[in-house]
Amino acid sequence: MDILVPEIITLFRPVGKKEMELIKKSNYCAFPPRLPFQPFFYPVLNEEYAVQIARDWNTKDAESGYIGYVTQFQLRAEFIKRYSVKAVGDSHHKEYWIPAQELSEFNQNIIGKIKVINKFIDS
Repeated sequence: MDILVPEIITLFRPVGKKEMELIKKSNYCAFPPRLPFQPFFYPVLNEEYAVQIARDWNTKDAESGYIGYVTQFQLRAEFIKRYSVKAVGDSHHKEYWIPAQELSEFNQNIIGKIKVINKFIDS
């Protein structure tokens, strides 16, 4: 039995202050290239997991500017089908691992704008 894949999938990405500034510079159209020590780009499958990372990790991280943003975006499902979903913890901790060298093509498959749907600041 074949599973029907929707034409568009909604994904989430928790980001810190620096990455958010680069997303803004792209007019909310693309995620910035990975740094040399970052071999993968990790979009997540659900808002709950993205919130957990942004709130619990980014706000405690100097490199993130002690700020966590949750972004939401839509992607062509046909593109993401080439990658498998990785379960990395609890049942809702699901993400894709996109090789850094494929991020440009990933960005070309984003539909519309990257939206900021939540923001957390270390208190």
